Amino acid sequence: MSTPANFALDGGDPRDLDFGPEGGMTAFRMHLMNDPKVSFEEYLHYASITRAQEKAEYDATPKEKKTVKGMIKNRFRIHNPAPPPSPPQASTASGDEKFALSDDEKHAANSGANQPIQLRHYTDASQVSDEEWKFLSRGIRTAGWSTCFYLITTDILGPFSTPWAFAQMGYGPGIALYTVFGGLASLSGYYIWRIFMQMDSDRYPLRDYGSAFFRVYGPTARHCVNFLQSLQMILTVAALILGQGQSIAQVSAGTSHPVCFVVCLLIFALIGMVLGQIRTLQRFGWLANFAVWINLLCIFISMGVAANSPPNFVATQASFGDAFGPGPVHTYAGQPPAGMASGGEGFVASLNGLNQAVYSYGGAMLFFNFLSEMRQPWDFWKGLICAQTFIYVVYMFFGIFVYSYQGQYSFNPVMQGLSPYNYQTAANICYIITGLIAAALYGNIGIKVIYNNVFQELLGAPPLTLKMGKILWVVMVPAYWALAFIIAAAIPQFSYISGLIGAVCILSFTYTFPALLQLGFQIKRDAMLPEESFDPVTHTYTRLDGGLRRWSRGFMKNWALNSFNVIYFLGALATCALGTYSSVEGLINAFNGQSVATSFGCKPPV
Repeated sequence: MSTPANFALDGGDPRDLDFGPEGGMTAFRMHLMNDPKVSFEEYLHYASITRAQEKAEYDATPKEKKTVKGMIKNRFRIHNPAPPPSPPQASTASGDEKFALSDDEKHAANSGANQPIQLRHYTDASQVSDEEWKFLSRGIRTAGWSTCFYLITTDILGPFSTPWAFAQMGYGPGIALYTVFGGLASLSGYYIWRIFMQMDSDRYPLRDYGSAFFRVYGPTARHCVNFLQSLQMILTVAALILGQGQSIAQVSAGTSHPVCFVVCLLIFALIGMVLGQIRTLQRFGWLANFAVWINLLCIFISMGVAANSPPNFVATQASFGDAFGPGPVHTYAGQPPAGMASGGEGFVASLNGLNQAVYSYGGAMLFFNFLSEMRQPWDFWKGLICAQTFIYVVYMFFGIFVYSYQGQYSFNPVMQGLSPYNYQTAANICYIITGLIAAALYGNIGIKVIYNNVFQELLGAPPLTLKMGKILWVVMVPAYWALAFIIAAAIPQFSYISGLIGAVCILSFTYTFPALLQLGFQIKRDAMLPEESFDPVTHTYTRLDGGLRRWSRGFMKNWALNSFNVIYFLGALATCALGTYSSVEGLINAFNGQSVATSFGCKPPV
């Protein structure tokens, strides 16, 4: 995880939906996405209509474009996105302008259209026609399945912790766990895709994890998910500050005046505060694509140096203690013996390695965002399978390759375990550049999640496009980065803090939440009876029963699948608890003298 190109979707960002001018159509539609008056069954009704329209459009596609050759030719090349549907003609008669389109929405909607859009003014959702809902929704959907392959790959792919994970578990357990977690991550992606297909519509677009939980479990679940997402963002920024601070410390160590470690962290945080003032993620598009190639260069440098030079014993000894000073390299087929795993002893070491496997496959949190931007979300499974297969192969090859040469001295992140200073510096500079872009982007998203869901929704703050909203943004950015800096400086152990993120947050979004979401969705859908019906005129659904009886009927209709998801959910929850325990144990050992780095200290852990 932690690669930033997931924010460069066709030059923009699907999550960068700033509220338009006060009372704009964007605010209107965002309100409808989380309207408690809309029933679960109404979401299903309009989703079925949208999917049928998309299927009809796909069936109308020329046959030559549906062949394997045609798909490759049309998907894996740069092309202009398909224009949105023709704008519906409507009167611009005077009336309540509360729900007029914002300028940004007009620009997006008119892209590819033959004539300017003319939409009515609205006072409530019932006044908006189906054609207008379709027009507003389809105008921003431009991505194909190859774009999603790229986004999933660049969002999840982050192999720099893989050799360290193998060093904690050995070849056999490492291969087994990376295989199992990779397969389960693909299953979770499939669940998210199926839920999206049955709950997203032009009228009620499904754009994020919180909204999906809202539609199945209600507003409390949405707030919990949004809180955990905010926590993951701030911890991810803190981990990036720590990781890049270690790189800055290593680079400065070769100069005549090495920089104090906490100052290295502060330097990175201050630069992040400056970049964080950019509110529009579209400006980061070309930087994100550039960062992907920088990451690939870093991978090749790490593999070449690891195969031709000894490990960085200075870094391993400083971070893991005297037991990891100069000595012979050992690799193990199974669990390394006592004292040969830098992540702890026995079971704790394996759990810390497992945390990194979880961290490596994290990214499902953004799948709803990717799907919401696809022209044909039916094709998402193609990008998912291709991306997960590619990621798995890279993890296996890179992790086993570096571990075979560096053994128990494998370091996290891997470039800081290279011994030749020149190559180490080159890799560290690449890592700093990509880390700075990633941290700025994650910080941007994290602040927007907090602002939209706490300040704007609960406290009544103005939209970010208004003057007061922009002023609040300027104030929030340094406060957010200052908090991330405090976390990083107080816990100067990269492997353990990233493992904690993996256990508490990433594991939840990639494994625990998809199982829980699929379970609730399946039960509520299967509980519907043939005698029940939805009235699109009054927007009401007539239920014949409710409560425990309804939930029991829904569970028993597909009891085998639901039972599996209960086990999947409980297993993921237990893994979350064990991973948190191992990370906390590792942090306790580090603070008890295993590492030379101390909170807010000058001595770096590398």
